[in-house]
Amino acid sequence: MVNRFILNEVSYFGPGAREVLPKEIARLGLHKAFVATDKDLIKFGVADKVLTVLRDADIPYEVFSEIKPNPTVGNVNAGVKAFAASGADFIIAIGGGSSMDTAKAVGIITNNPEFSDVVSLEGVADTKRKSVPIIALPTTAGTAAEVTINYVITDEANEKKMVCVDPNDIPVVAIVDAELMYTLPKSLTASTGLDALTHAIEGLITKGAWEMSDMFEIKAIEMISRYLETAVNEPSNAEARNGMAVAQYIAGMAFSNVGLGLVHGMAHPLGAIFDVPHGVANALLLPIVMEFNAPMVLDKYVDIAKAMNVYRPGMSKEEAAKAAVDTVKALAVRVGIPQHLSELGIKPEDLERLTTAAFADVCTPGNPREVNKELILELYKKAL
Repeated sequence: MVNRFILNEVSYFGPGAREVLPKEIARLGLHKAFVATDKDLIKFGVADKVLTVLRDADIPYEVFSEIKPNPTVGNVNAGVKAFAASGADFIIAIGGGSSMDTAKAVGIITNNPEFSDVVSLEGVADTKRKSVPIIALPTTAGTAAEVTINYVITDEANEKKMVCVDPNDIPVVAIVDAELMYTLPKSLTASTGLDALTHAIEGLITKGAWEMSDMFEIKAIEMISRYLETAVNEPSNAEARNGMAVAQYIAGMAFSNVGLGLVHGMAHPLGAIFDVPHGVANALLLPIVMEFNAPMVLDKYVDIAKAMNVYRPGMSKEEAAKAAVDTVKALAVRVGIPQHLSELGIKPEDLERLTTAAFADVCTPGNPREVNKELILELYKKAL
């Protein structure tokens, strides 16, 4: 079997890493930046931490901030038009998954205009040319979109999240600067952190996992277990913030190359239809789906228990699996994640519709335990 591993050309880590921007822009021979970010990051001064670096280096830029959580086809179309009008030759994406996903779609369509309808990018699109160069600076420790070959766009007309997989979309440079995350609200720190944990656990147990991906995912689980709660409760703790920033990137390195599973398959419709934040949906569903998958991946659950420091000598595999599931759920409770879909406005009559969408989701086939609509419906009922 041949396994493929795709990563950024170069990545930088550590508080203040954004200062390398001028050097990297010059190295790549780029001139004007199209800055994709959102209005909140501008309002709260986070984007300006990056824009100041550009201004100090006399690098021209234009800001595009028409980006919303769960970005839509409409967001992408607006971005493509704005990029064309800007005269920019590269994109700087500042934000969480929404900004980076929008940037990827804009960059791909700009250089592959035959996909300008956006919806044709769903799945594995056969694009011929690399994206417009993207330099990605995450402001959340969760999605790892700065290192993945994936992006997710909501098809609002069909109330569907499109998972797009394309090696041509990966940012050429990732700059993981924890200082951009210091002002992240407690609730967002929690949900994005558990999104990263979901990536790590699903990436560890997915059908495509192998030795190299396992190595990264186990380390990511260990680091998230160590740093997440501190990052939530002590927002200015530099060690915890940087630990989470690196951990989510490590998780992304692996899952991007091996796939995910049913947690994401079930979470995507919650975001597309009901606009539930992606991290919250993943965090709520993770222990429920973990428990469902346990019989198929007991050895991997022993690894999870060890990484989360809850494995005890003499434990059976089943006991270790239960400890792992219980620990994930307890962590979600401690950091304030809702525990029932009903708390998010989901009603019993919504579950059939969610089930149909989850069964068709591109992530679902990666699950280690085979599913059908009946099983998915039962899991949604358990989560309700």
